[in-house]
Amino acid sequence: MTTRLNPYLGFRDTARDAMEFYHSVFGGELTLSTFGDFQASEDPAEQDKIMHGMLETEGGLVLMGADTPNSMDYTVGTNYSVSLSGTDEAELRGYWDKLSDGGTVTLPLERAPWGDSFGMCSDRFGVSWLVNIGAPES
Repeated sequence: MTTRLNPYLGFRDTARDAMEFYHSVFGGELTLSTFGDFQASEDPAEQDKIMHGMLETEGGLVLMGADTPNSMDYTVGTNYSVSLSGTDEAELRGYWDKLSDGGTVTLPLERAPWGDSFGMCSDRFGVSWLVNIGAPES
């Protein structure tokens, strides 16, 4: 898989409704995973919230989104990130190192509950980035 760059939208409790709306607008294939699917939250109230949603269209559009856990800040207007994902670990770690240099690491780039390496940071300009390194395709 080549490296992909796309918007990642954050919601408080409306990711499912929002992603289903965008699906009705753009078509394509919508995949939704909850925090409960990955045992990623100990808060029972968050088990059915969307941990990761991805909409992929036949025309190549990719939109991702998720509910922001209650333990994290959520401010309308800054509830978006840019996602970098793929399987080229050297390339993606290189981007991570450069983006996080002089910025703020929110979540270190390390093994995530779904098995990939994942990290979150804001660069020196305040732009939020999500980096996900998947296992190489065989």
